[in-house]
Amino acid sequence: MPTSYQPPTRGDSSDSQRTASQTLTSNTSEDIATVGQLLADKNTDVISVRPEDTLRQAVEILSEKRIGALVVTDDAGDLRGILSERDIVRKLAETPGQTLPQQVAENMTREVQTCAPEDALISVLRRMTDGRFRHMPVIDHGKLCGMITIGDVIQYRLRSLEHEALQLKQLIVG
Repeated sequence: MPTSYQPPTRGDSSDSQRTASQTLTSNTSEDIATVGQLLADKNTDVISVRPEDTLRQAVEILSEKRIGALVVTDDAGDLRGILSERDIVRKLAETPGQTLPQQVAENMTREVQTCAPEDALISVLRRMTDGRFRHMPVIDHGKLCGMITIGDVIQYRLRSLEHEALQLKQLIVG
């Protein structure tokens, strides 16, 4: 038995036998994880290109920053589209040898799925999985404030599950 455990004795009242230090409620999270919570632990710098930039410029940024997608913004910083590695690969197959000089505007995805900081991560993950895309810009009050990836969401959820498992283990062990 752990040394911290003291079995009840004959003179103990039933109230003194209760402990509130560790309970199932205190050791498990009932909160629903949100995009904002994920962004709080992540670098929120958003790497972007302009519609008039070339695919060559976009490819150089993707390679240099080691990322899989770029948001496309106008001069005011408003979201106009997204350009992913997948968009570029498709264009390379369609126009071999003529792709890199093309403009981003001709090749970007214009109808971009976005989320907000208050959105539940599980719903965002479902949208990304159902839509078969891996990057989602985050918009807060009409302004671009971040970008999350499916990998970010999964990693955040795994950390949460590990933390919850540790708390449950502590509850059981004491």
